[in-house]
Amino acid sequence: MKNHVSVGVDGSDESRAAARWAAREAALRQVPLRLVHAVDWPLDPVFPGLGRQDVDRWADQALTEAAQELHGRHPQLEITTRCLTARPAAALAAEAAGAGLLVLGSRGLGGLGGFIVGSVALSTAVATDTPVVLVRVADDPDGPGTGFAAEVVVGVDIHEACDRVLEFAFEEAARRDCPLRAVHGWKMPAAYGYVPFFDPDNERDIGRSVTHMVEDTLLPWRHKFPGVNVSHDVFMGSAGGHLVRASQGAGLVVVGRRVRRRSPLGPHLGAAAHAVLHHAAAPVAVIAHG
Repeated sequence: MKNHVSVGVDGSDESRAAARWAAREAALRQVPLRLVHAVDWPLDPVFPGLGRQDVDRWADQALTEAAQELHGRHPQLEITTRCLTARPAAALAAEAAGAGLLVLGSRGLGGLGGFIVGSVALSTAVATDTPVVLVRVADDPDGPGTGFAAEVVVGVDIHEACDRVLEFAFEEAARRDCPLRAVHGWKMPAAYGYVPFFDPDNERDIGRSVTHMVEDTLLPWRHKFPGVNVSHDVFMGSAGGHLVRASQGAGLVVVGRRVRRRSPLGPHLGAAAHAVLHHAAAPVAVIAHG
């Protein structure tokens, strides 16, 4: 069951949207779906009246109700459930190790408040090499949103080994039979800030050179996936901001994360991935560079 799709379920609106998205994805991949609930025991003291049996009963109910709903929507889909006892981020990262994809609900939008609320999802994405997709309520595939047929947008970093990122993005576009848009932002070398008489032709030359590098990076994947309609946006500026704007109307945004490290405020995935996770208007797939 290595290639199954796992999804975190906790009874929230976000997790229900994530479960529906994960079920659609599992059906597209023709693989089983596993619903996972993590119980951090003992519970926080703010729930003094709840015993272990109450918590287990509630977890079983949440998993059962989610499974029943998804069976109704996807009667041919194989669905299993699993309840884990551990801190949610650690439990979900461990679950991801045996899955082909992990899907999580996210409220991680809107500045520092969103960052704190989405800390479990962010911590999980940092702790696993398995692709992780974060889904908001607005991304519910059965809701009024854009849906699976919209284009896939991928951030391309020519300074990192991005084969895993591009492979995931091209596979998703091929699966959905939708266009793929590759986005890359670049900056002038720092030394140019100290040149008193800067020649604008240098900027154009660098831009052309970067564009060729992006095209060369995409070329083998175009050959591997000839049925995918690919376009690319190469520009000078913030990749994160451009990806957020490109997410409007997209079906999925794919970003790579650079390193596993933590900042004083929490998990850190890289500037572009951080901006996209908090502000994108579409589901976001986080892929470890490799």
